[in-house]
Amino acid sequence: MAFQERVFSGVQPTGNLHLGNYLGAIKRFVELQDRYDCLYCVVDLHAITVWQDPAELPRATREVTAAFIACGIDPTKHIIFNQSQVAEHAELAWVFNCVARLGWLNRMTQFKEKAGKDRENASVGLYAYPTLMAADILIYRATHVPVGEDQKQHLELSRDIAQKFNNDFRHAIREHGYGDGFFPLPEPLITGEATRVMSLRDGTRKMSKSEPSDYSRINLTDDADAIAQKIRKAKTDPEPLPSEEAGLKLRPEADNLVGIYAALADTTRAGVLGQFGNAQFSTFKSALVDLSVAKLGPIGAEMKRLLRDPVGIDSILAEGSARAQKLAGETMKAVKDIVGFVRS
Repeated sequence: MAFQERVFSGVQPTGNLHLGNYLGAIKRFVELQDRYDCLYCVVDLHAITVWQDPAELPRATREVTAAFIACGIDPTKHIIFNQSQVAEHAELAWVFNCVARLGWLNRMTQFKEKAGKDRENASVGLYAYPTLMAADILIYRATHVPVGEDQKQHLELSRDIAQKFNNDFRHAIREHGYGDGFFPLPEPLITGEATRVMSLRDGTRKMSKSEPSDYSRINLTDDADAIAQKIRKAKTDPEPLPSEEAGLKLRPEADNLVGIYAALADTTRAGVLGQFGNAQFSTFKSALVDLSVAKLGPIGAEMKRLLRDPVGIDSILAEGSARAQKLAGETMKAVKDIVGFVRS
């Protein structure tokens, strides 16, 4: 059957949104809203797979919501909501726990990375995270998901779960008038430069809020002075920028800064090197400072303005959650019929 094209994605409310979150996710969300019906979720259920301070989680949830809006997502045309207000996410995740195979989850590399050596002490939620992610997407029967490179494996699992559900219940799906498949196989949307933004202090490590040094990242709420200082102190090497993209291969810090410039300027690495090839880093960093302040400064200012009105943000989340629940409720009713649950 033909599925309505729909985009779903989410961001965890774990505090201190940074440039990597913007270029790797939120900027793409904004671009996609002109072509698709979009649902953008603050995934607070995912956040608690590791312990979160209950006093901080609401603030972090509102910060992500403010970032969505400040970056240009329109909550009147699309849906912005937080996951925990739509119970169908968790309900479908349990059905998917019974569809997914243990071997599939055992292959998930992100669990191994996050759990570290003490896997026996990791939460069951962290282990089952990918089935909840599949439910997040498929409860809206979304057809497209903007993902970073590190989430591609989870999206593949979502496709496997959708396919197995469609196969396991194919007769019931046909009997209820859904043709050959109830769930779509969602496609990844990975485009543009800097889909994986690296640390300003180490070009081999992903930019992260958990890095001890605040100079490793540009926070979305940083002011112009902080942005300029962090870029000027960003690690580089002694050579000038290359004139060809191949010259970046063994220079991770140079590659990262060029990728950031390209993503902010909506161009390519080749285009940046065409402009700055053979230039010293001092010249390039000055241009990157100007570009970053111009692009990120208004976002940070608008986020701060929005966060001064938490009640207003909560009302946006409540309205979005109500709209999302209508879609999710219809899907869950159909899933219950297909699986064979008796419902009133």
